[in-house]
Amino acid sequence: MDAELYKGYSIWGHAIRQSHGYAASGTITRSNKLVEASGVLGSFESEDEGEFVGLDWCRAWVDSHG
Repeated sequence: MDAELYKGYSIWGHAIRQSHGYAASGTITRSNKLVEASGVLGSFESEDEGEFVGLDWCRAWVDSHG
């Protein structure tokens, strides 16, 4: 799991190991409260790629909703 602060939100990119690669997702919180969570964003070959996609989804969500 990779995390960062983005425009006042805490965002996380997740990569969950599966039988064939990693399932990516993202989570957004603010003031320790859940704001939004994605579903599965896709399957990726590496953990780093999955985490990057999750963070990218979070940034896009904040940019359009935050």
